[in-house]
Amino acid sequence: MKQLLQNIKNGNTIVEDVPVPTPREGMALVKVYASLVSAGTERMVVEFAEKSYLGKARSRPDLVRQTLDKAKREGIVPTVQAVFNRLDQPMALGYSSAGVIVALGKNVQGFKVGQRVACAGGGYATHAEYNVVPRNLLTPLPKNVDFESAAFTTLGAIALHGFRLAEPQLGENVAVIGLGLLGLLTIQMAAAAGCNVLGIDLDPKRIKLATSLGLEAVTRPQAESASQAFTANRGFDAVIICADTPSNDPVELAGIIARDRAKVVATGAVGLNIPRKIYYEKEISFINSRSYGPGRYDANYEENGIDYPIGYIRWTEGRNFQSVVDLLASSKLQVASLITHRFPIAEGAQAYEVITGKKKEVFLGVLLTYASDEKRETSNKVVFPLVTRNSSLNSVKLGVLGAGLYANATLLPVIKNNKDFELVGIASSGGLHAQHSGKKFGFQYATSSEDEIINDPKVNTVAILTRHDSHADLVVKALKAGKHVFVEKPLAINEQGLKKVIQVLTEDRRPKTAKNSPPSIVHGLLTVGFNRRFSPLAQSLKSSIVNRQSSIYVHYRVNAGYIPLNHWTQDPNLGGGRIIGEACHFIDLISFLVGAPPDSVAAHALPDSGKYREDNVSMTFTFPDGSIGIVDYLANGDKSHPKERLEVFCDGLIAVLDDYVSLTTIKDGKKNVESMAQDKGWKNEMAAFAKSIREGGEPPIPYEHLIGVTKSTFAAVESLRKGVMVKI
Repeated sequence: MKQLLQNIKNGNTIVEDVPVPTPREGMALVKVYASLVSAGTERMVVEFAEKSYLGKARSRPDLVRQTLDKAKREGIVPTVQAVFNRLDQPMALGYSSAGVIVALGKNVQGFKVGQRVACAGGGYATHAEYNVVPRNLLTPLPKNVDFESAAFTTLGAIALHGFRLAEPQLGENVAVIGLGLLGLLTIQMAAAAGCNVLGIDLDPKRIKLATSLGLEAVTRPQAESASQAFTANRGFDAVIICADTPSNDPVELAGIIARDRAKVVATGAVGLNIPRKIYYEKEISFINSRSYGPGRYDANYEENGIDYPIGYIRWTEGRNFQSVVDLLASSKLQVASLITHRFPIAEGAQAYEVITGKKKEVFLGVLLTYASDEKRETSNKVVFPLVTRNSSLNSVKLGVLGAGLYANATLLPVIKNNKDFELVGIASSGGLHAQHSGKKFGFQYATSSEDEIINDPKVNTVAILTRHDSHADLVVKALKAGKHVFVEKPLAINEQGLKKVIQVLTEDRRPKTAKNSPPSIVHGLLTVGFNRRFSPLAQSLKSSIVNRQSSIYVHYRVNAGYIPLNHWTQDPNLGGGRIIGEACHFIDLISFLVGAPPDSVAAHALPDSGKYREDNVSMTFTFPDGSIGIVDYLANGDKSHPKERLEVFCDGLIAVLDDYVSLTTIKDGKKNVESMAQDKGWKNEMAAFAKSIREGGEPPIPYEHLIGVTKSTFAAVESLRKGVMVKI
């Protein structure tokens, strides 16, 4: 399918061929017939992308500070690589579209295939021939609302939410400053609600358009005197600012024309230096409107489909969408006259030349339109021109599931530079990131279907780089298909998932007629992304204690940094939480040094205090040989400080591993220091995995460790919550 994309790194706005996405649980696949270009949000994205690196830095000083902190912590080269990888990720433009449902994921209630719908949401209702949209961001369309009108639904909800925040009453006086697309929608809604409404704009053409809709409007020079006459010198009960300008004039004007104790609501992007005198004397309430309404930026609402009870929150974003559609159906909201441009999706980049001013054309509503059914690409797979690459019967023919930031910034660059890997296919559910990564790293094809990868006879090895909740099931699926499997940590986020993995690793899958023959492994090798044990300095440390005569003491301090509670990794059902999702790395490194996984754990945590979720934890592990390992995993420190420090005491030896940059060993009064660029072992791990596959050897990490470390994370969480030591 065709999709309009923005490259943030080089500023190019392009239309690419991308696999048709596959709907996940709770989502629908929609064939798009029209989408609306946002002259505000999308223009700002494009203009930011077109800036030089210096211009980008000047416009986002907050990101510059984060980058400098990362450079202090990890070094300049890794930081620069990380920044360029993030900038290189394609951005899907658009957030308001309309079309027909062609497929449903699991548990999508209230919708059916063939139903006409309006679609909303950044990353969902994009400028593409097909969109995958969560159920709470879908709105049914009546027959008398055409697709072009319905494409205005999301922008209409932004206008409606701003209007609702002003809380106007029937017969009250409302002013709308700025009669662009958002303002012209807002002024119509205010009139439909029974308010006396006056529009204000700098452009006489916008005034003329508003009056053609039967509304009253004046230019900025007339605004103050017209407002006095309009309100009988009382001032407006509510002022809604829909202007798009860095100027502070709209906020100042709003204060002047508002009545005593009025409300001023900003839905547009304007200067926000509020003049104290006028706002203080009138005790004016100022509100910055946030997008479409309650539910916006709440993953439980938008992604998981959990609605808010109507008795507590009357107007969610979804109910605002429905209200806009109802206004369109009743003709109380007119949008046809607001459309100035239409571009077919193949020429979508031209729309941005219009809204950014490169084409000197007057514009308002800019729509993208889509081909009729018979001309539309429906494949969930895009094949790339074959890249010349070392290939042999003995090579690792790789299929990758997941094409996110970790894949692009960390693992795929390592794999691309390893001649033992042949890159066959890559999948992501949305298709877009798979297409970008496939093209960038030289895969033969990209797809939105994980089954395409797992069932491909050309693929003998599957790398699973998806969200944590999918790991265990995909591991089982790939092993049963006879593939070798690399899965990024964690192996599983709960006992049920781990049991499924253990079962497929241990079950006897020989034919019944062969049950008396010696056991043989019919599934492939499995390894987990516990890369730290493969780092050169960790290997050096291990070699210094390999002949130890006594138990060891290991202390691992992790300055993990704060992650907001609404991040998916913090959700126990998606990411498993930070102990299961990340602390497994550090438990594994200690297990590697000891030579066995732990047999007990006692965990304690600082109070969460509403800010954290079990991510300031001290865990003490004991091991079969009497060794002790402590992991202090902390999120309450300064992220500019190095992340990891490990100390080992054993047989008169002290070893200190600092963030995989230096290893200091002290014994018999002699001090030895090894230093290098930070290397956390990804390159060595993938080389070891490839070697095991090619030579038919043992897995690079013993299954006892993979399973034992995973069980240890579950036990640590149990210990923390029960306040007791837990045997593993």
